Amino acid sequence: MPAIRLTKRSIDAIESPASGQILYRDSDLIGFGLRVGTKTKVFYAEAQVKRRTIRVTIGKYGTTTPEVARKRAMEILSEMANGNDPRSEEITGADLTVKGAFDEFFNRRPLAKSSQFNYERTVRVYLKDWADKPIIEISRRMVLDRHKWLSDKNGAYTANTVMRHLRSVYNFTAAAYDDIPPNPVSILTQARAWNKERRRRSVIPVHGLPDWWQAVHEEDDSVRDFLIVALLTGMRRSEIARLRWDCIDLDGRILTVPRTKNGDPLQLPLSTYLYELLLSRRDQMPDEEWVFPGDGVTGHLVETKRFYNRVKERCGIAFTLHDLRRTFVTVAESMDVPHYALKRLLNHRSDGDVTGGYIIMDVERLRKPVEKVAQQILELVGGR
Repeated sequence: MPAIRLTKRSIDAIESPASGQILYRDSDLIGFGLRVGTKTKVFYAEAQVKRRTIRVTIGKYGTTTPEVARKRAMEILSEMANGNDPRSEEITGADLTVKGAFDEFFNRRPLAKSSQFNYERTVRVYLKDWADKPIIEISRRMVLDRHKWLSDKNGAYTANTVMRHLRSVYNFTAAAYDDIPPNPVSILTQARAWNKERRRRSVIPVHGLPDWWQAVHEEDDSVRDFLIVALLTGMRRSEIARLRWDCIDLDGRILTVPRTKNGDPLQLPLSTYLYELLLSRRDQMPDEEWVFPGDGVTGHLVETKRFYNRVKERCGIAFTLHDLRRTFVTVAESMDVPHYALKRLLNHRSDGDVTGGYIIMDVERLRKPVEKVAQQILELVGGR
């Protein structure tokens, strides 16, 4: 561990290593040091507290001067000499690893289970080798290189998603701590390096709906009803799978999803057809907790791919559940359902729309559009 007097001139003269990091200790103040990585130089204070070596990050050189860092080191070392661990009282952004920043993001910002799973996958799989790096050492060049590597290996969409996750976590960390440099992911925007993504636009074609409907009705009641609910509400797969009976008011003919993808609750009126379908299911399973029960540990239906494939083979139409959502909204738009009613039915926010912010869309105002769309879909499938 080299020993030098840590001044601006001496620090500027230190060359960054090609990889890893080098620790320099101050020749005057024992316990005061500088950690030099490939991209950053960070001041620290180190001493033993209760027979354990404790290292406390002070700040990044450039935003923290050597004089300020030395003074802070003296305060920290004095506290440690009294047997106190300063880390329990003060944590800086420079202390956070990439994994630590993701963990703090999860702790302070509740996410839907599916969203948290995707964020965790990002740091566990695609940024695994960065997990223990200080987040302030993630450079713009590293972001560009990793994005390109992921694009080639895992595809354009995955590369963009990983970097969006990192950008969100980094922005959150920068808002919580004062010593975080600008977000390195911004280089993808500045360099116009984001991959172009083609949004899926597939729906079940109108001429194919009768055959699809017939194929669905050859499944057992649970699968049939699951797919019909998807087509007549436009709800997401996880929202339908996790429907509980206590979220369905059959007397008021209202379905409630307490938590959706964007975090907002969703209330939908039930069309006549859907009301009768759910009433029949309730009569068949009066003591069941879930509308669509399953055999797994969750208690509700989870695996859906197999019955998608069976229906596809019968009718010859490839589809996903999100295609049913797009089919629902396409039919609704063709029936001239008002724009704001359409957004509410899909539970899309109107935060960026000033006018939309003034419109309160009560569930009863959605009842007529829902009935209208359901009747049109039933006509399209041949009135079956």
